[in-house]
Amino acid sequence: MSLSVVIRSKDEADRLRLTLASLSRQTAPAEVVVVDDGSSDHTQAVLAEATQTAPLVVVQHDAAKGRSAASNAGARAASGDVLLFLDGDTLAGPDLVERHLARHAETGGLIGRGETLHLRCTRFLADPETGAPRPGEEARIGRLSADELTRMRVTRDQVLNDFNAIQARAEPGVYPGAGPRRLHELEMLALRGQPGCTVLWAAASGSNQSVRREAFLAAGGFNERLDINEHRELALRLCETGGRMGAVDGAFSYHLTHRSGWRDPLSDAHWEALFYAAHPIPAVKLLAVFWASLGAGRDLKPNERIGSLAALEIAAHGATGVDYDAVRQRLGLPALNGARALA
Repeated sequence: MSLSVVIRSKDEADRLRLTLASLSRQTAPAEVVVVDDGSSDHTQAVLAEATQTAPLVVVQHDAAKGRSAASNAGARAASGDVLLFLDGDTLAGPDLVERHLARHAETGGLIGRGETLHLRCTRFLADPETGAPRPGEEARIGRLSADELTRMRVTRDQVLNDFNAIQARAEPGVYPGAGPRRLHELEMLALRGQPGCTVLWAAASGSNQSVRREAFLAAGGFNERLDINEHRELALRLCETGGRMGAVDGAFSYHLTHRSGWRDPLSDAHWEALFYAAHPIPAVKLLAVFWASLGAGRDLKPNERIGSLAALEIAAHGATGVDYDAVRQRLGLPALNGARALA
């Protein structure tokens, strides 16, 4: 069985350089496919440099087509039996490829979700290698001592020769904060301990997720109208046709966080209408309530909170007696029409 890592990247050249370095030291071989989705920075120079030391399949988009279209283009260009999707600002743990391959070898129809961690130390840096600040963060970085700045940096030498130094700084969740950490914990708990849960597709990840290429292409790939939560929508379609979400234990990835660029799915609701139009089921309507339940300060009563994927499944079956349409309205979420009420 062979594996292709599909990386979609736009204007993150310095982080991409580190991502490619992390893939060059894997314990199992993999094809690496990079989709440059219309970058205007020095991504092409980074890719040219990388091809000097390792084979690389590059797909170039002159103009940005979005995350889903970029991922689909990479999948079409890939040749591996298994596709492993990774973002261009995310490091692969040393045995990421090996872990995903082993899990697919033992489980047919798998949609494999690895363990998604983040590095908070890079959030103010434009270039984690040199410690150069992001625009607007010059004063903040200028106040740091040399030792403090050194501790924030992530270098190719560390990636290649001292990955333990990177792992020691990592924290659970794709982003910093109690909410992303709790979401990561709940998703992995369900994937490991509740294989019969009917909403495991909600634990899908946009990065560090693998699927058989044949199944991906047969399903039509990612919905290109979605560029947020496209991974969950694909996982739902795959699960509806016999796919199985499962944890890939020990398959760690490390998001090199940055202060800008994150889209909050609770405030950016365009995705929800598209997702719900394709899948007008209660569980989709309740995703936003589940995520809102993870944070403090939301206008939710104790009996309205959805605190786990198992609780999401129960609520989707209408077994709680809560009028979740009214809850959504109170949370300021848009009305979604086309399916039965959530009461």
